[in-house]
Amino acid sequence: MYRTHTCGELRIQNKLNKVILSGWVQRMRELGAMTFIDLRDRYGITQLVVDDKSTDEVRKITAELGREFVIQAEGEVKERSSKNPKIPTGDIEIAVEKITVLNKSEIPPFTIEDNSDGGDDLRMKYRYLDLRRNPLKQALILRHKMAQEVRRYLDSQNFLEIETPYLIKSTPEGARDFVVPSRVNAGEFYALPQSPQTFKQILMVAGYDRYFQIVRCFRDEDLRADRQPEFTQIDCEMSFVEQKDVLQMFEGLAKHLFKNVLNVELQEITQMTYADAMKYYGSDKPDIRFDMKLHEITELAKGKGFSLFDNSEYIGAICAKGCSAYTRKQIDELTEWVKRPQIGATGLIYIRLGEDGIKSSIDKFFTTEQLQEIANETSAQQGDLILVLCGAKKKTQGQLGSLRLEMGNRLGLRDAKLFVPLWVVDFPLFEWDNDTQRFYAMHHPFTSPKPEHIDKFYSSNNEDIENVNANAYDFVVNGVELGGGSIRIFDRNLQQRMFEILGFTPEAAESQFGFLMNAFKYGAPPHGGIAFGFDRFCAMFGGSDSIRDYIAFPKNNNGRDVMIDSPSPIDNSQLEELSIKLDLKKR
Repeated sequence: MYRTHTCGELRIQNKLNKVILSGWVQRMRELGAMTFIDLRDRYGITQLVVDDKSTDEVRKITAELGREFVIQAEGEVKERSSKNPKIPTGDIEIAVEKITVLNKSEIPPFTIEDNSDGGDDLRMKYRYLDLRRNPLKQALILRHKMAQEVRRYLDSQNFLEIETPYLIKSTPEGARDFVVPSRVNAGEFYALPQSPQTFKQILMVAGYDRYFQIVRCFRDEDLRADRQPEFTQIDCEMSFVEQKDVLQMFEGLAKHLFKNVLNVELQEITQMTYADAMKYYGSDKPDIRFDMKLHEITELAKGKGFSLFDNSEYIGAICAKGCSAYTRKQIDELTEWVKRPQIGATGLIYIRLGEDGIKSSIDKFFTTEQLQEIANETSAQQGDLILVLCGAKKKTQGQLGSLRLEMGNRLGLRDAKLFVPLWVVDFPLFEWDNDTQRFYAMHHPFTSPKPEHIDKFYSSNNEDIENVNANAYDFVVNGVELGGGSIRIFDRNLQQRMFEILGFTPEAAESQFGFLMNAFKYGAPPHGGIAFGFDRFCAMFGGSDSIRDYIAFPKNNNGRDVMIDSPSPIDNSQLEELSIKLDLKKR
C-alpha cells in the first residue's frame, strides 16, 4: 500500500493515527536537530517531522532528499505546536517512523511554487512540472467541474451527448483547415473539424432533437491569448425551436454554471442588436459593466474648416468622467496608444471641461459655443474629458470601442467580480469584400436569414442582400464572446440560394455540401443551436484573460508544443506511404 491517506486529508481528529503518505517533496527546512518536510500531492500539503527520536535510517535518507523527490512516509499523526492556519492540514504533522524514496528528482529548472520564477517558454517546455503548481491544478479542477455541470444541466433537459467524426471533408469557407493525408486514398485528404456544424444538423434530420458534445475543434489561424489551434466547444443543437427557445435554454445553462461553479446569481440577460452594439460601444461584444457610450458628432464637427474632420465619414467621441485634470503627458500617452498598429488611429482629439472653461486641441477651428454643443451631445459636465476619433465609420467605431475599454481599465470601471451578460442579436447575414467583389457569410453558410428579411434574401439587388439580418445570436459577458449560434437553414431551396449569394457554382455546392442538401430532401425539421467556447468560459470563471492555463497541454503563439517539439518533420518512408513528395532542399 503506497498510501492510506492523501496529503490534503488529515485533520486534528486523526491525532495518534498511524498513516502512510506518498507524494513529492515541496520543500525542506532544518531547525536544529529537526527537519521539516512539506509533502505535496494533488490534494494538498502535509508537514513531516524527522527529529532526534527518528531512527538513524530515517535521518540518513532524509539527509539525501531534494526538492521534487517522490517519497513514501509512514508515521503517527501529531498535533502541531506551531499551527499553520493557511493550509487545511495546518493543525497536524506526521512524526516519521519510516521513509522510502520511490524516485529521485533532478533539481527542477524553476521553482514549483504558486509564484514561480520560470518564464512562459521555460514552463511550457516543462509543462509536466508547471502542472504541479497550485494555480494550474486549480484551473484544471475548475475545468473538470464546469464540464460536469454542463453535462448535468443538459442531461436534465433531455440532451443526448453524441460524438461526431474528427476526420471529415475539407471546405474552403471560414478559417483554414488542418488537413490529414489519406494513405489508402492516395492524393486525397481529410480535414480536422473547425466545428461539428454539418454533423449536428444531420443529427437533427435523423430525429435526435437535442444534441450536445464537449468537443475538440481545430482551426489553422493566427493565435493569441484567447485562441489555440485546437480548442474545445460546448456544442449544442435543438429541433423545433425558434430563436427565443434557444436563448431561454442556454440562459438556463449560463445561470446554472455561474451558480453551481462560482456561486454567483447571474442577473437578467438583456438583448442588444448588432447595430446598437456598434453604434454605442464600437464592438459586437460590448462590455456593459460601465457606461461611457460612443456618441456620433459628425454633423456637429464637420464644416468648421478642420480638414481632418471635414474629410471623414464618421466622427465619434467618448466622455471620460472626471478626467479633465489629465496632463498633457497623459493625453500624449493616450494618443500614442491609439496610434499603435493594433488600434490604427491617426491621432486623438481632446476637449477638456475644466474649471477655467472648455479647452481643446482644436480651439483654432471651433468656438466655445461649438465645443459646448459637442459637450452637450456627449453629456459631458465640468470636470470631464471628451476624446474624439474620426475616419471610416466601421473602423473608427472599432477604434473608439478599444479606447473606451482602455479608459475603463485605467479608471477601474471593469470590476472583475461583476458579471454582466447579454445577447447580441440581428447581425448582418453577409459582409461584402471589396477585394474579391463578393459576399461572405458573417457567421457560416448554414445560418438562416431573419424571417422578415426573406424577400431581401431573394432580391437581385446587392444593397438589399447587404441589409439582410441573420437569425443569429452571440452570448457576451464582460466584453468577451463566450458563445454564438443561429437558427439554421433547413429548406433545400433556401440553402441553395445561400450558396448562390456566396458565389458557389451548383457543382461546387454539390461537391462540398451535397450530403447535407441530400439530407434536407428527407424531412429536415426546423432547428437551431449554439456553441460556447469552453476554454474561454473556464478562463473567465478563473479570472484570467488567457485560456492557456485552462488547457493541460496548450500550444505557444507559434502553434508549437515546445514540450514534445511539435510540429516536426516525419520520416521519408512515411511521406512515401502517403504519396507526398517534399522539396527537402527548399526546406
